[in-house]
Amino acid sequence: MTPDSVAATAALLAEGGYVADTALATTVHLALRMGRPLFLEGEPGTGKTEIAKVLAAKLPRRLVRLQCYDGLDLSAAAYEWNHARQLMAIRVAEATGAVADVESTIYDRKYLEARPLLQALEGEPAVLLIDELDRADEPFEAFLLEVLADFQLSVPELGTLRADVPPVVIITSNRTREVHDAIRRRCLYHWVDYPDAAREREILRLRAPRVPERLSAQIVAFVQRLRQGDYFKLPGVAESIDWANALAALDARELEGGAVDATLGVLLKYQDDIAKLKGEEAARLVTEVRQATP
Repeated sequence: MTPDSVAATAALLAEGGYVADTALATTVHLALRMGRPLFLEGEPGTGKTEIAKVLAAKLPRRLVRLQCYDGLDLSAAAYEWNHARQLMAIRVAEATGAVADVESTIYDRKYLEARPLLQALEGEPAVLLIDELDRADEPFEAFLLEVLADFQLSVPELGTLRADVPPVVIITSNRTREVHDAIRRRCLYHWVDYPDAAREREILRLRAPRVPERLSAQIVAFVQRLRQGDYFKLPGVAESIDWANALAALDARELEGGAVDATLGVLLKYQDDIAKLKGEEAARLVTEVRQATP
């Protein structure tokens, strides 16, 4: 059930609450139509992971998520033999005199524990989310090449396991390190940037519907100005949504200095950034956005 046009892909994402610009909708559409993995890179909080969640919900497909981390290896990402069950089978065979039989079946598929990569290749059609690949060690990327190129996984003791229906593969990276060219060549690529003001207002309309329109406009203007500043971690779309919902929960109708200072921990995640913005600087930005908002 692949969308038949870029417009249909953008509409499908919008139905799931994701507002995509034309360039992103085009790249997602091509990845679906061409059956190619999609590599999304960008700052944290710009909505990369959300694309996979929306596609899984709207296509619809199972969402299989591989969360990457330092030290991730094949046994956690792809498969692992269930040595306890294998040992039990051997002991039973020894007790019953059927050692020859168990030797030929000890590496049967029933003893193989599927992890996310293999889970995505087997069973019902899936969306495979390989999240924050840049957090994994560089050698781990080599494990992915076969899956990304041929949608298959080679198990030395068992053979090659191929997907009946190739998964939709979404890879994300926050670019804390460079991902190898071998991964990039197998994927379509898109840099997911912070949205412009118009798109961010549309995002808040969908994801924070309880927020008054004037307050929503002021929040977007405030955040857009904030992203032009020199801060350790700029707020992403996720933080904008959370902040809008937080202010709505406080029954705010428009931005005020006191409410902004009290809720900066929702928008910013580092104390140095909060200290830099709180007080005089926040009051200045509030004044600017209130004057600019009709």
